[in-house]
Amino acid sequence: MGTWIAIAIAMFALGTIMALKPSAVDIRLDKLRMIARRLELNPKVVACPDWIRGRNNEFGKGMIGQYSLIMDDMKFPETHYQVVDGMLKLENFQAQGSDLNPQSSSLEGSHSTSKQMLAQRLEGEPLSLPPSIAPLVKGVYLKANSLVVFWHDSSYVQPATNPNFKVQQIEPELSALKSTMQAWAQKLANKGA
Repeated sequence: MGTWIAIAIAMFALGTIMALKPSAVDIRLDKLRMIARRLELNPKVVACPDWIRGRNNEFGKGMIGQYSLIMDDMKFPETHYQVVDGMLKLENFQAQGSDLNPQSSSLEGSHSTSKQMLAQRLEGEPLSLPPSIAPLVKGVYLKANSLVVFWHDSSYVQPATNPNFKVQQIEPELSALKSTMQAWAQKLANKGA
């Protein structure tokens, strides 16, 4: 009887130890996010915003990766872009204060119009990202001095959705993402300036 108890305790201890081991996907995801931090992409996992298709292709469902690039020398209007067929599509743009009474000053109107024109500069812009990242990007968000890309980073490291994944590809592909984000920021800053 004592032997069976000892075997049960040993099996319990072994099961506990095996349960503590992280999965291969978790290790890959951790490496991806650590490299993104080193590249100053500020990765976070957030609840999917209402304007982005998340889990099961439903708006605002599930969790999604948010990678943001902070640019201290730039200012952007609050703008949402969805990715449709590999291109950025401007969401219904509403400048702050658009519900003001119609007798507001023409200065406010021209400021609102210039914000709208600035926001439309990325309309129709192709993603130009590595093929393993591009289909996972769901939206781009601009606000103040940050440019944010929402994408399913957990799908990037899973063998089922990215069978050609290699750990050596992470840094070059995240660098390409950062370069694309910087190019979008420059396009917003330089065009028409």
